[in-house]
Amino acid sequence: MADALVKTGRLVTLFGGSGFIGRHVVRALARDGWRVRVASRRPDLAFHLQPLGKVGQIHAVQANLRYPDSIVHALRDAEAVVNLVGILSETGAQTFDSVQAEGAEALAKAAKEAGAGVFVQLSAIGADAGGASAYARSKARGEALVQAAFPGAVVLRPSVVFGPEDQFFNRFAAMARYLPALPLIGGGGTKLQPVFVGDVAKAAALAVEGKAKAGAIYELGGPEIATLRRIMEFVLKTTERKRPLTPISFEQAKIIGKFSEVATKLSFGLFPQTFAITRDQVELLKTDNVVSDAAKAEGRTLEGLGIAPESFEAFAPTYLARYRATGQFADRRFA
Repeated sequence: MADALVKTGRLVTLFGGSGFIGRHVVRALARDGWRVRVASRRPDLAFHLQPLGKVGQIHAVQANLRYPDSIVHALRDAEAVVNLVGILSETGAQTFDSVQAEGAEALAKAAKEAGAGVFVQLSAIGADAGGASAYARSKARGEALVQAAFPGAVVLRPSVVFGPEDQFFNRFAAMARYLPALPLIGGGGTKLQPVFVGDVAKAAALAVEGKAKAGAIYELGGPEIATLRRIMEFVLKTTERKRPLTPISFEQAKIIGKFSEVATKLSFGLFPQTFAITRDQVELLKTDNVVSDAAKAEGRTLEGLGIAPESFEAFAPTYLARYRATGQFADRRFA
């Protein structure tokens, strides 16, 4: 019935649309006039997306990548498909391979059989079939399986994504609020290229519109490359928190990660995620997370899509101010 309320506009099915990146992709697609069907394991948690478009333009349906029948139902009449489903840690049946590899393949096959013309797969910079990280291996495997099942599929590989609801800058800011010192894993030398969530959404919308090179893998990064140390110093300065940065080795971080994983399991998921880290996430930090020279040379970047990337130094302070001791008010006399 929801589809019938909007008489014009093509239909795109978006898997994983209720999450952080998803809500921005939904907004971008709705602005371009698409009818957006959000496929989610919990469609009741996607109602907040409806105000992002016109009446009937956005609606949610139940679907799970591990259940083929639900996928087929969600893809009915869709001209384009976007897969944003991903996990940062494994829980129960939600393993890296089942979600980011086999799940992505099942969706790509179903989309091809359903007659969709475009498929966009969200991956990550650092995807590596031979990498030490299980997350990175599953992302690379997912890319290969998707492109084999749906020739011409566009893959988007963002670096660390930032925005008002991110789990990166917000996490460091929250840690600085409660901890006397912040751990600097690997000494903080890992290079990152934070990319604004709105720019990732624009790239996805352009790919859906067919304005990206078919079959290409795009690497999305912001205008600044910064070390983990510099980013944490930026967060502390922005939030006006004075905390020492304590370097710890990758080996020490893995021990902490093991403790965190055990605590999460024993607490049935109640261990604060702000302080949680896994050994696989530590492994990821051993490798720089930046746009490659090859992607730049071939125009497989945000700039290649005509997007001027947003700077984290310019945007992040707009939502990190709430972590100051006096909130958004700079003058403590009025706190």
